Amino acid sequence: MQSRSLRITAYTLCSAAGDGTAATLAALRERRSGLSKNDFGPAPIETWIGRVAGLEQQPLPAEFANWDCRNNRLAWRGLATDGFIEAAHEARARYGADRVAVVMGTSTSSIGASEEAYARLDPDGRYPADLRRPIIHTPHSLGDFVQHALGLTGISVTVATACSSSAKVFAQAERLIRTGLADAAIVGGVDSLCGSVLFGFNSLELVSAEQCRPFDVERRGINLGEAAGFALLEKQAPRGAWLLGYGESNDAHHMSTPHPEGLGARLALNDALKRADLRPEDIDYINLHGTASQKNDEVEAKIVADLFPTTMCASSTKGWTGHTLGAAGIVEAAISLIALEHELLPGTLNLRVPDLACGPQIQRDNVQRKARHALSFSFGFGGSNCVLVFGRDR
Repeated sequence: MQSRSLRITAYTLCSAAGDGTAATLAALRERRSGLSKNDFGPAPIETWIGRVAGLEQQPLPAEFANWDCRNNRLAWRGLATDGFIEAAHEARARYGADRVAVVMGTSTSSIGASEEAYARLDPDGRYPADLRRPIIHTPHSLGDFVQHALGLTGISVTVATACSSSAKVFAQAERLIRTGLADAAIVGGVDSLCGSVLFGFNSLELVSAEQCRPFDVERRGINLGEAAGFALLEKQAPRGAWLLGYGESNDAHHMSTPHPEGLGARLALNDALKRADLRPEDIDYINLHGTASQKNDEVEAKIVADLFPTTMCASSTKGWTGHTLGAAGIVEAAISLIALEHELLPGTLNLRVPDLACGPQIQRDNVQRKARHALSFSFGFGGSNCVLVFGRDR
């Protein structure tokens, strides 16, 4: 399969680990987690979360007041980091406002605003006046906000495929550019903490009361987090890392449990490597989905042990950020790009005793090593899988 590479000419992320790539790199180097004890909502459940501080005191600028909610505040904070807005404006000037696509991934979008609206219904059963803003009660709230915030007028899409959402945006953007529907694309993802997510995952008995421990024999489940991340993809540019390939699949095995042999994940991985014209031995680093849930980690560890050489490094970085759901793909894509750029391959925070399914590829400690090719795994509920391949120039 022919490679259809795109340059990543700008990227940024904002999570509990820090605002921007420099802060994230520092947290990775220092092995400093962004997780804290859960204090979200009026009746916090016992767990740890990756909370981005200060969003409550940071309303959107007045011209974007119609989109104001926690999720879009987090999106704005991410856009304003690492000079990303300026990079987006430069792309708009190069290609035209109607030729830069917006492809956003999210799981819950701004459902937190809808939760608040239902909790504060008027006596006649209507939403309170300050929350009668229809756009924030739709799944496309994020994509619509980002497009307007950046002054773009072309294609705008919101992808909602659970935890693979903001990995799949790269694949969709590549197709839009390859087929001539856009000349460049702003891709990304944002998900924010809300009651539906915290109590929903708790009801599935997937939430850990302690800090998450991916791939550890005594792992107890996930810690939820929130994050925003963005990347600018262009077909022809003199600088930047490469999106070399992607693979997508849906095994539809179970609503919340992966296929026991990782069938869908393997299909996505094989397709990604084929599209990038690479072999497993060409990969230097994998940022694993690594949620610290029992089945996900077991299946993922077996795939890595079966297919990759023992000298390759793999890890989960959710001990730094928490599981950011619809934003996980973009956050971990950005961390993969940081690893390539700064020659720092992160280890797995909180991993003490590796599960027996783990091979030597899964690292506990950071590794300082030059890397040319990296994979990012994103495996969502319902068997929605996406694998991304990134590369750097020699």
